[in-house]
Amino acid sequence: MIKAIQIYKSFGDLQVLKGVNLEIKAGEIVSVVGSSGAGKTTLLHILGTLEQPDISTGSSLEIDGTNIMKLSGKQLNKFRNQSLGFIFQFHQLLPEFTALENVCIPAYIANTDKSKAEKRAKELLSYLKLSDRMDHKPGALSGGEQQRVAVARALINNPKVIFADEPTGNLDSATAHDLHELIFQLRKEFHQTFVIVTHNEELADLADRKLVMSDGKFL
Repeated sequence: MIKAIQIYKSFGDLQVLKGVNLEIKAGEIVSVVGSSGAGKTTLLHILGTLEQPDISTGSSLEIDGTNIMKLSGKQLNKFRNQSLGFIFQFHQLLPEFTALENVCIPAYIANTDKSKAEKRAKELLSYLKLSDRMDHKPGALSGGEQQRVAVARALINNPKVIFADEPTGNLDSATAHDLHELIFQLRKEFHQTFVIVTHNEELADLADRKLVMSDGKFL
């Protein structure tokens, strides 16, 4: 599903990624751990097409058979919207919109019919036990509820891969444990591939593979 070869990334004189190689199978849950500054989030952003890697001889990135480095900006935006989902530590929900509206946004960007998008969003929110919270804005939701809304938003376009950056970092231990179970339930139900950057050892150890980053490379 994901094949990254010789991925480099520098910010000025600081080299953050130093030739990372990675291959992830469809349906696999992979955790990436390491100390702060190891390059985990930068790698996640590059794999998720949110940042571009440095141009380097021999570097390549393929996701679901698509050569990401050969896509134009418009093609890349479309690919990201339709094939990738994202879950962030701080939810990134828009405060002026309801839970239902937040979930629908990626579908609207993909030009999905409004009624079809809302139907799918309601199905996901019900699946995530939020059927009575659909019309609430983020400020009226608990941290765990906001994170589940973010999960529903990540799922709305049926992406092949979901990238999660510290998905439990802002949750209490009980809610974090619930989210751990949910990730594996989602893989079973929807067959997505998950790439998870985390400092949570419990979540990291539950993954099919745990990869350790240090100084811009995997150990």
